[in-house]
Amino acid sequence: MNELKKTILFVLVASVLAVSAVLVDPSSRTPDVFSDQGEAFYPNFTDALAPKAIEVIDYDEATATARPLKVEFAESKWRIPSHYNYPADAEDRLAKTAAALMELKKDLVISDRAEDQAEYGVIDPLDQTATSLSGRGKRVTLRDGNGDVLADFVVGKKVADKPGYVYLRVPTQRRTYAVKTDADVSARFADWIETDLLKLSAADIRKIAINSYSIDEQFGRLENVEQFTLTRSGDNWTVSGGGKPADAKMQALTNALDNLRIVNVQPKPANLTEDLKTQNGIQLSMESVMSLRQKGFFMTQMGQLFSNEGEIIVDASNGLQYTLRFGEIASTGAGDGDEAAATKEGEEQAKDSGKDEQRYLFITVSYSEARARQYNDGKDPDKKGEELSRELRNRFADWYYVITGADFSNLRPRRRDLLRG
Repeated sequence: MNELKKTILFVLVASVLAVSAVLVDPSSRTPDVFSDQGEAFYPNFTDALAPKAIEVIDYDEATATARPLKVEFAESKWRIPSHYNYPADAEDRLAKTAAALMELKKDLVISDRAEDQAEYGVIDPLDQTATSLSGRGKRVTLRDGNGDVLADFVVGKKVADKPGYVYLRVPTQRRTYAVKTDADVSARFADWIETDLLKLSAADIRKIAINSYSIDEQFGRLENVEQFTLTRSGDNWTVSGGGKPADAKMQALTNALDNLRIVNVQPKPANLTEDLKTQNGIQLSMESVMSLRQKGFFMTQMGQLFSNEGEIIVDASNGLQYTLRFGEIASTGAGDGDEAAATKEGEEQAKDSGKDEQRYLFITVSYSEARARQYNDGKDPDKKGEELSRELRNRFADWYYVITGADFSNLRPRRRDLLRG
């Protein structure tokens, strides 16, 4: 064999050996299980303003039920279909959530085994084929204005040894990842709505009349009646009948009014809503009377409205007067599945505050120019108070609100407790 043929043969053998080494040496190639590590989950999702709907489905292991919350932009406004289309204050929050989810990358591949999903908490809460009731995560889906999916994840447990990382999975895939993210994906109704329900500042409160009582429904009479008025002069509060309330107790009351948060809602019947918006008084229709009674509110033949647990009347410096009536305990399961899920969410928030009884709240508001003048040294008021009254009257007319037991307790103090230092 001449030298040229030998050289060609050696080159061919060396090439074959090199290729073989690549095929058999694991360090020379990327294993398939890590093939997409570092890639974006949804590379075509690049506009944080594109989402027009978000659905977050949490899972309650105690009751083995999925709890959905959906927010969408429809008919030129944000609303929450999972909670009776209640108005949402969602645009900024959704954009921030979308921006955080849009940036997610497949930082670390953890497992390709479906059997491992429970361990990492990434079982789809909607998966009815999964036998495990534990290990289910929170599913988050973003859609554009056409209803097309922009991103879809199951968010699992936090990674124990990597702060800022969570386990994550795409619902249609088996692979589980560890992903670094600060996305705040909330399934709490209260996080998606207008936070300033009353549009009332503690500094603007001038008088609070507390009518505390309960109703004996069997005999149709009031019990445990206590009435007193708190009046503000400058920075000082006084109590009718003599005495000065403790600063901490008074601050708890005014702060509860300033920061009143709702944990659930239910719509009022259309005819009751119309009555409240037109200010003609509530008509004694069977539908209105039954609806009110179910929530703990009672109409007399004279058109007076009483409530299960009394009421407070609040005067503000802009001439508005708020009446907050406290009704029946809002219990889980009193309605359809969405209501029950939202009520369960509210119960958890209440328990976080050390109270476990939610209450229905019926709010009305009125405006008086004379009242505005009284609280502003006789000066003629501007139109802002009257405009706000009209806005709030229309808003409050639509809904029964649900508040936590903690707020109920702060808003309905006994006189002796206020005076106790």
